[in-house]
Amino acid sequence: MEFSIDKKDKYTLVKVLVEKLDTHVAPALKSELVLVAGNGEKNLILDLSTCRYCDSSGLSAILVANRLCKNASGTFVLTGLQPAVERLITISQLDTVLNITFSLDKAIEMAEKSEK
Repeated sequence: MEFSIDKKDKYTLVKVLVEKLDTHVAPALKSELVLVAGNGEKNLILDLSTCRYCDSSGLSAILVANRLCKNASGTFVLTGLQPAVERLITISQLDTVLNITFSLDKAIEMAEKSEK
């Protein structure tokens, strides 16, 4: 299994369980995110603490999740970034667009706070 999905009351936690978020994993992740959002979930946390590498298709999946949450007036939070993934996001200037936290607790706090 490449990722796990844990639905809570106020948010859904999606945890990538593989070291590489690339063309082999990203399409499945993307379609899963669309399904989750289609079920009315608008607050998503994407935990990348296991993920050491991300390519453009991985970034694309992250941006899809962000857009789905925005369209639903929800919150998307990215957490657990490893150095290489964080660098890629910074180089792509996505750190200015995405909600990024370093701890899962903080991510949960952000997701729950948006749920009023």
